[in-house]
Amino acid sequence: MSNHHTPSNAESSIESSNPSPLNGKHADSKLPDSTPPHTPDQSSQTKKTPLKPCLAGATGSFRDNRLGVISLVVFTVVFVICMAVNVIANDKPLLVQYQGDYYIPVLNAYPETTFGGIFETETNYKDPAVQELINAQGYYVMPLIPFADQTPNVELGLPYPAAPNSQNWLGTDDMGRDVLARILYGMRVSLLFGLALTMAGAIIGIIAGAIQGYYGGWIDLAGQRFMEVWGGMPQLFMIIILVSLFSPSITVLFALMLLFGWMGLVGLVRAEFLRARNFDYVRAARNLGVSDSQIMMRHILPNALASSLSQLPFILTANIIALTALDFLGYGLPPGSPSLGELMVQGKNNLDAPWLALSGFFSLTFILSLLIFIGEALRDAFDPRRS
Repeated sequence: MSNHHTPSNAESSIESSNPSPLNGKHADSKLPDSTPPHTPDQSSQTKKTPLKPCLAGATGSFRDNRLGVISLVVFTVVFVICMAVNVIANDKPLLVQYQGDYYIPVLNAYPETTFGGIFETETNYKDPAVQELINAQGYYVMPLIPFADQTPNVELGLPYPAAPNSQNWLGTDDMGRDVLARILYGMRVSLLFGLALTMAGAIIGIIAGAIQGYYGGWIDLAGQRFMEVWGGMPQLFMIIILVSLFSPSITVLFALMLLFGWMGLVGLVRAEFLRARNFDYVRAARNLGVSDSQIMMRHILPNALASSLSQLPFILTANIIALTALDFLGYGLPPGSPSLGELMVQGKNNLDAPWLALSGFFSLTFILSLLIFIGEALRDAFDPRRS
């Protein structure tokens, strides 16, 4: 019997899987990695973006809501038209060609002497004498609606308010101003004011709700008691009283309405932070030494925003209604400013001119209906039970 040792199959496989450096290969290229598994550090933990999959799913659900998509498209078109109202409804030409030179009066002011006149003041392009001077050595192009929000139609030859006609498609108000131009300018003011108030109130409300929900304890208790007292006040009457103490100003009105307009999202964001602050990933981030601000901003807030975004159209609707109500009562925008509420006041004072009240009513109803349909579609899209 031979004493020569023959290696087993297991030993052969081990030797073949661990070649020596004499074979021209790196010994550590096949060795199992003995380094500990990679543990996500603080920077990698703070870079995750849980909002993306949530938004992706919500976007797909929103597209399936045909009424919401159509309302969003129509609202976008209306918003663009209102933002470009200066080139749609204006008493200044879009373009003037005079003696070979081109002018853009809708953007720049030119004295009457530029077009052969005798006055150094800004040109009145509705003056027949100025129109004759320009047509003699050039031409001019007027907007689709040749009236601004403050331009009276002095050439109509009818008593004010005038019924709808070929020059004023929706008629004129009691001062001879074009109703359609007033609606477009007033809708622009309402949308911009409402959007700014909604964004500012949402930022304040999200911050307040996040602090209450994340820290809890006496901070949450004090915040809730303050909101109960502050929210229990008659907001509309408080705004009317405070507005009457100052001179009419859109800045003062914005600040006073913001005092009561930031509480819409506090409860919703607070509930999301109370629920998420004890989740495992939040505890892990806290144990890794991540600061409270980073945890709130990067880990909890994206989840809270999913439910908050669906409420913004409804908050915008409420802000537009509040502004219209204040204008109707005479405590809103400065006198003479174009607004839907002021148009309804004229309709109330001129019952024999129904086009005034009907124009303001249907314009307000149309824009609010679009916002409500968009809000309902967003609410359904972010609803996890419908996802």
